[in-house]
Amino acid sequence: MTDRPEKTAGAPVCWAMSEGHAGMETQAVALARALGLEPLVKRIKVRKPWHWIPPLFLPAPLAHVGPEGDALTPPWPDVIITCGRQVVAPATEIRRRSAKPAQAPAAGRTFTIHIQDPKVPFDRFDVIVAPEHDRISGPNVITGRGGINSITPERLAQAREEFAPRYAHLPRPLIGVIIGGTNRVYKMDGPVVKRLTAQLAALARDKGAGLAVTTSRRTGAENEATLRAGLADTTADIWDGTGANPYFGILALADGLLVTGDSVNMVSEAATTGKPVQVIELEGGSAKFRRFHDSLRKDGITRAFTGELETWSYPALNETARIAEEIRARMPEDLQARLQA
Repeated sequence: MTDRPEKTAGAPVCWAMSEGHAGMETQAVALARALGLEPLVKRIKVRKPWHWIPPLFLPAPLAHVGPEGDALTPPWPDVIITCGRQVVAPATEIRRRSAKPAQAPAAGRTFTIHIQDPKVPFDRFDVIVAPEHDRISGPNVITGRGGINSITPERLAQAREEFAPRYAHLPRPLIGVIIGGTNRVYKMDGPVVKRLTAQLAALARDKGAGLAVTTSRRTGAENEATLRAGLADTTADIWDGTGANPYFGILALADGLLVTGDSVNMVSEAATTGKPVQVIELEGGSAKFRRFHDSLRKDGITRAFTGELETWSYPALNETARIAEEIRARMPEDLQARLQA
């Protein structure tokens, strides 16, 4: 027997599963939508002490999903897209439980897609999507440059219309400044922020540039205060965290983009615009991050920011759409047909 009912006509049901972290959930949802699916978001919390156990060795995974997260109960969906360590074991267990008897077509089970290296045998999933800089490979592995994202021409057009009034008073060139902060491998300390603030002030003062600035939670209150004080007398608009987030508006309206190098996702999203992307280097890094940044610079997609604005062109990254098309080609015929219906 199986926990999965017989197939019915209609759009496939999709779950986007993660631990609830924004960066993970965003990627799972973005990939679902690129596939033509509107996912049900599932935020999963594995109870202690089970969440410390590697996914490969977690017994009875569905029994340890805590009540503070979303429930995982049948009927199982047609497609599951996961991102994050905690959801690996539950997803592979759902795939196993949803399978039809051995004599029935393999298309009867939930089609599972994992974003990033799952740290379990790859054949536990139907498809694994990983960035090139992770250096993993296999017959069911699809690699891409950077992170999965939700940037589309339609979304940028909508953001351009929504936020054009906010930035209409700023001079051109309008430079979008997207600032992250300290993470596991990078450090954004006071001296780095003071240097960056001085460089940005010089662009506004000496080059006549308008600055549309947005920070993140990782930037920190002290660093943000330094930015605000140093740019107080310039043509800079720094989002204060109130009202609608102008992030997509900045991507859509800017003539060029300055992005801190601590986030693969931020740099990848900037590169989907086809606009010049200059990376603000921070202290630290890792081999994976270096491979990512070196690859984009080698192919003329990004350049380092040294205080001067540069202009150039390159084919905009469209990796999410390309990966989605390849996944569709690997799906069972019944799923492909329902996606096209």
